[in-house]
Amino acid sequence: MLKLFIGNKNYSSWSMRAGVLIGQAGIACEEVVVRFDSFAAGSNFRRTMAAISPTGKVPVLVDTEVGHGLVVWDTLAIAEYLAEKFPEKALWPRDWAARAQARSVCAEMHSGFTGLRSHCPMNIEASLPATGQLVWRDQPAVRADVERIVGMWCDLLRTGGGPMLFGEFSIADAYFAPVVMRLKTYALPVPAEVSAYMTRVCTLPGVQAWVDGALSEKDFLDFEEPYRLQR
Repeated sequence: MLKLFIGNKNYSSWSMRAGVLIGQAGIACEEVVVRFDSFAAGSNFRRTMAAISPTGKVPVLVDTEVGHGLVVWDTLAIAEYLAEKFPEKALWPRDWAARAQARSVCAEMHSGFTGLRSHCPMNIEASLPATGQLVWRDQPAVRADVERIVGMWCDLLRTGGGPMLFGEFSIADAYFAPVVMRLKTYALPVPAEVSAYMTRVCTLPGVQAWVDGALSEKDFLDFEEPYRLQR
């Protein structure tokens, strides 16, 4: 039995990567939402997650069929674990060269794009084009990140032939699903080819299920939205 601990679906981009991957792949897994009440040391979130994972962060995957419960933390480690546990799902591209490239772009996402992540935090239920315009005008790091993402996606779609980044759905698409959410929420400018890919991502059942969950939360957290203090 697999159990995935996640944060608020509306805000937690790292949780979304693991959740979309599991959902789209049709892997049986129990979801446990640990609400973001605060990230302070004494918060319920921190206490709950510290008892599960040494990092005290989400997402965390627990495989109860292994020993006393194998704990896998960090989104990339979770993706690799699932790819090994369910080889028939082909979560990485089937071609070895494409797998190497997919791992490269996921690692780039894992450690990079800090401008976009900092200035455009994920907020699925929101529509913030005015905020996006100001960010686009004032934050060169965001423009640089989007330029790199656009170039990457266009190259991969043309090479692989679509509809996903490597032809079929893979870990890479799950990894960039939160980026799609950010680009939509803040209405950042992208070319038609990228916009079409974003639409295809949003229609994936695994993404639709996550978005539906995010919209149903109706849980406004002011510390997650310093740019929007009322709804």
